Amino acid sequence: MRALVRSPRRPELLCAPGNPGIAADARVLDIDAGDIDALVVAARDERVDLVVPGPEVPLVAGLADALVDAGVACFGPSAAAARLEGSKAHAKEVMAAAGVSTARFRVVSRVQEGMAAIERYPTVIKADGLAAGKGVVIASDAGEARAALEAMLEQRRFGDAPVVVEEHLVGEELSLLALCDGERALALAPAQDYKRVGDGDTGPNTGGMGAYSPVPGVDAARAATLCAEIHQPVLDALRAAGTPFVGVLYAGLMLTAEGPRTLEFNVRFGDPETQAVLPRLRSDLLEALERACTPGGLAGVELDWTSEWAVTLVLASAGYPTAPHIGDVISGLDAVPDDVEITHAGTARRDGVIVTAGGRVLNVTALGRDPADARSAAYAGAQVIAFDGQQLRQDIALRATELAR
Repeated sequence: MRALVRSPRRPELLCAPGNPGIAADARVLDIDAGDIDALVVAARDERVDLVVPGPEVPLVAGLADALVDAGVACFGPSAAAARLEGSKAHAKEVMAAAGVSTARFRVVSRVQEGMAAIERYPTVIKADGLAAGKGVVIASDAGEARAALEAMLEQRRFGDAPVVVEEHLVGEELSLLALCDGERALALAPAQDYKRVGDGDTGPNTGGMGAYSPVPGVDAARAATLCAEIHQPVLDALRAAGTPFVGVLYAGLMLTAEGPRTLEFNVRFGDPETQAVLPRLRSDLLEALERACTPGGLAGVELDWTSEWAVTLVLASAGYPTAPHIGDVISGLDAVPDDVEITHAGTARRDGVIVTAGGRVLNVTALGRDPADARSAAYAGAQVIAFDGQQLRQDIALRATELAR
C-alpha cells in the first residue's frame, strides 16, 4: 500500500477490509477479504482501475477470475495459477514440469506412510494447503515427525488435505519476488526473512518475524539469473498448461552447496519481505503493475533501487503463532521517529484506541546506509511501541551486519 501511495500519480486508494494504519493512506471499505462477490461489486461501483490483491485466500478462491470477468483489471493470478501456493504438492508437480530444482519429497495421506517416507532427520513436514505460513514443521526426530503428521492428517489442523514430506535442506534462505505478466518475470530486490518465532531460529514456524534487503552475495545480476532459472521456467510451464500467471511470484529459496533449491512459492506480495523490499524501490510501482496487466506487459520495464539497506521487524502478539492474544492496547505509535515506517497488520480500533487483532501486529521498517544503521534505527523505533506480551526477535539482520564489517 505505501509503495502505491508513493506513486507520483497520486492514485486514490481503496482497501478492504483495512485496519487503522491503512485508513491513514486509503479509504477503507467494510468488506471481508474473502467475500469475492462483494469485492467485485465494490470494484465496479467505485470504477476501480486496478485491483492488487494482498492475501492468498481470495486468490486461491478465484478473486482475479471474477474481477477480470467483470471487466476489472487485476494484478493477481487466476485460481488455477494460484494453486502454486494453494497446494504444495501441485507446486512440486509444476517445478518438475519446469525443470526447477527442489528438495526430494513424497506426498502422503496417512501417518505411517509419512513416517516411512522419511529418509533422515531433521525432516520437513508441510501441510499441502494454505496455512498462513504456519503449516511447516521441521522435525528433529521421529517423535516430532509423528506428532506433526498426526496433527495434520488425523486432527486435520490445516484441513482435509495430504501432507508433503520433504528432505531438509541446508544453506542460506533467500526470498526473491518477481513481477509477472504471464510471459515474463521481472525480479525485485532480494530479501532474507526469519521464519521461526524465537531468536536463533528457535520455536515454531510463523508467517515471518522480520526481514532485510538487500542480501549479501546476491546482487542485481545474481537476482536476475535466479529469476531466469526459477521464475521464468515456472511461468513458461503455466502458460503452456493454459494457466498464465499474472501477479507477484514469490520464490522461497535455499542457497545450498549444490546450488539454489526452491522451497515454496507464494502468489502475492508476501510479508515481511515486501515491507523490506518496496521502501527501496525508486521506480513507480503502480506503473509497473499496470503494465503487467496490459498488452505488451513488462517488456522494456526496468526497476531502479536505492543502495540503502532496509530492515523490517515484526511485533507479534502474545501466544503467536499457536494462540495469538487479541485486544491488548498498543501504546507509543505516536512516538515513533519520523524516519521509521510503521505498517499495520493485526490491529483494530476499539473504544478510541488501537489494539492487537491478530498474530503479527505491526511491522517496523527503517532504511540506512548499511545493515547496521538500518537495524539500529528499526530497533530504536520498535522500542517505543508497547503492548502486553509483545514478541520481537532481537537478531533480525544481525548476520548481515556481521558480514558487512
